[in-house]
Amino acid sequence: MTRNGTRHPRSGRKFRFAAFLALSLLAVLLLNACSDNEQSVFTSGTSVDGQDMVSRVPWDYRIIEGSVGDLIGSDMTILPDNELMPNDENYATGDKVWALQYMDAEMTTDANQRSSVHLSSWSTIKTFKTEGDAKKDMDNLKIPITTEVDLVGVYKTQYKDKTRNFAVLELPSGNRIKQPIDDERYKALEKKKKVSVKLEEIHDFADYDSAYAKFRGWAS
Repeated sequence: MTRNGTRHPRSGRKFRFAAFLALSLLAVLLLNACSDNEQSVFTSGTSVDGQDMVSRVPWDYRIIEGSVGDLIGSDMTILPDNELMPNDENYATGDKVWALQYMDAEMTTDANQRSSVHLSSWSTIKTFKTEGDAKKDMDNLKIPITTEVDLVGVYKTQYKDKTRNFAVLELPSGNRIKQPIDDERYKALEKKKKVSVKLEEIHDFADYDSAYAKFRGWAS
C-alpha cells in the first residue's frame, strides 16, 4: 500500500499471477481425474413414464490413425479431434499413434419388444504404437460366432402388387430383430423354432464378460 491507501501496481500483478497458477493446476488435476474414469458401457433402466426399457450397450469398435498434439501433465491430446488421453507410453508431440475407438448404442424397447436405437459418436479408449497391436486388442472385443437363436416367426406384408417376407429373431441379448427374407427362406423357416445364424459379439472394454450380440447373417 502507498501512503494514500492505493494498492501498489506490482502487488496486483503478483496476485493475478498466483491466481493464474492456481487455476492452471486445478485444470490439470481435473483433466487427469477425467482420463482415469473408465466405466462399463452397459446400463439399463426404465423410461421417464416407466413404460419402456432403456439400455446402453457397446455397439462397435474401430481403429484410426492419428498423431499426438499437446502434452498436458501426464496426458496428451490426439489429433485430429483433440481428445484427451493418458500418455502412458511417453509419446512426444507429433508422434504417430493408432487409436482404438468405440461407439455405444442407447436402445429403447417397448412392451411389444420393438426396439429403437440411437448411436453415439466415436470415442477413443486406448492408443497403440503400432497398427498391429491395435488390431490384436480389437479382435478380442469383436468376436464372430455361429450359434442357434430362437425364431419368433415369419410373416408376409403386401402393398399393392408387391409382397415382402420377414423373419423375427430373438438374440441372446433378449431383444428382437426383423430381417427381410426371400420366398425360399420363408418356406424353409415357416415351421422352425430355432435357426442357425452368424453373430458378432461386441464385448464391453471395461467388463469383458459383458457382451452384446449383433446379427451378421444366416449360417445356412
